Amino acid sequence: MTDKKIKIFTLSDHPLTPSGVGTQTRYIIEGMLRTGKYQFISFGGLIKHQDYRPIKTEEFGDDWIIIPTDGYGTQDAVRAMLWSEKPDILWFMTDPRFWGWLWQMEEEVRYNVPMVYYHVWDNFPLPEYNKANYDSNDFIATISKVTDEIVKNVAPDVGRKYIPHAVDLNIYKPLEGKLVKNLRDDNFKENKDKFILFWNNRNARRKMGSSLILWFKDFLDKVGHDKAILLMHTNPKDPAGPNLEALIEKLGLGNGQVLFSRDKLAPENLAAMYNIVDCTINISDAEGFGLGTLESLSCGTPIIVNMTGGLQEQVTDGEEWFGIGLEPASKSIVGSQEVPFIYEDRLSKESVVEAMLEMYNKTPQQRKALGLKGHEHVKKNYNFDNFIKTWDEVFTKIHEKEGSWETRNRKQNWTLEEVA
Repeated sequence: MTDKKIKIFTLSDHPLTPSGVGTQTRYIIEGMLRTGKYQFISFGGLIKHQDYRPIKTEEFGDDWIIIPTDGYGTQDAVRAMLWSEKPDILWFMTDPRFWGWLWQMEEEVRYNVPMVYYHVWDNFPLPEYNKANYDSNDFIATISKVTDEIVKNVAPDVGRKYIPHAVDLNIYKPLEGKLVKNLRDDNFKENKDKFILFWNNRNARRKMGSSLILWFKDFLDKVGHDKAILLMHTNPKDPAGPNLEALIEKLGLGNGQVLFSRDKLAPENLAAMYNIVDCTINISDAEGFGLGTLESLSCGTPIIVNMTGGLQEQVTDGEEWFGIGLEPASKSIVGSQEVPFIYEDRLSKESVVEAMLEMYNKTPQQRKALGLKGHEHVKKNYNFDNFIKTWDEVFTKIHEKEGSWETRNRKQNWTLEEVA
C-alpha cells in the first residue's frame, strides 16, 4: 500500500447528533481519523437543517467534511459525490428500509467503489425479502448477534462480521462514591433518597414510553407515590410519539413522580446522569441494539430490559446477569409496503411492574454490585479500543481486496447472451 489515505464516503444519521446511529457513526469516524490512515466525507442525514453549508470539525479539518443532507441523500447526490470525490469505500448504516434507492443503483456504484453496510435489524422471523438488498453489498457488518444470525441465514454468500456497538470507557465509567452523592444531592435535592428509574430514548411508538408511564403508576400505587421517580431523557412532545405531558396530567402524576430531561447533554453530563440514578430501563418492542442501556452498564448502573434484539446480549453474558431481562409475553406483527413483516416483542404490564419492584427492593449495595459486574461486561465485550481496531481491520482488508476506481475488482452481475 502507498501512504495515500483511504477516503470513505458515509451515509448515516448526522454524526454530530445524539441518536444511537449518529453517535456510533461519529465514534467510528473519529477513531479511524485518529489512526492517520483515513479521510471521510459524510452526508449528515435524518435531521432538519437550518444551514446546508459543509461542516469541518476543529480537530480533523479537511480530513472530515460533513454535508448536511435531507433524508439520507438521493441517487443524484450520491452519484455526484462519487464522481467528484472518487472515494475508496461507500459506507452506510441504519435500517434497510431507508436504503432501497441506494441498492437500486448498485451496479453503477459497485463498478467503481465497494459498498459496506453496517446493518441494523431488530428481530426475527428471517426477512428473506431483504436477500436481494443484502446481496447488493460487498460486505455487511452486523450490529448484534440477532442481526448476524439473520444475515448468515438470508445471505450466506456475502462477507460479514459481527461488530457490536461500543462505548468510550474514558467517558462512560463509574464515578467515585462521594462525587456521585454530591451530584445526586445537587440534582435531586429533596428527592435524593427516592428510587430513581431512568429512561433514555426517543419518544417514538416502539420505544413504549407511554406504556412505561402507565405501568410506573401501577408500581407507585404499590410502593407509594412519594417513594420513586421516573426520569425520562426525551422530548415529551416529539412528533414521532405521544404527548407524554398530557398523559402524565391525565394519570395524576404531575406532582414530580415523572420528570423530564429535555436538553441535549454532553457525553460527560449524560454519563453523570447514569451514575446518579438507581436503574436504567428499556422496554422497547423492537430494538436493534439499545445504546443507552450499554452506556448505563458502562457507568456501573444496572438495567431492566426487554429480551429482544441487541438488548438481550447486554443484560447477560449467558452466565452472569447485569440487571433484569424480561421475556416477551407475546408477539405482534407490523410492516409496510417496504417491510412486509417484522415481529415486535411485547412485554406484559405485570412483568414490567414486577421487575421495577424487584429492583426497588434491592439494597443500594446490591444494585451497585449488579452494575459493576455490568461495567466489566462492557469493558470486555464492547470496549471502544477493540471496536476501532476491528473497523480499521475491516476497512483496510476491503480496500486491499476490492480496490476502487482504477484498481477495482469490477462487480458485474449481468451477462450478455445470444438469443435466437
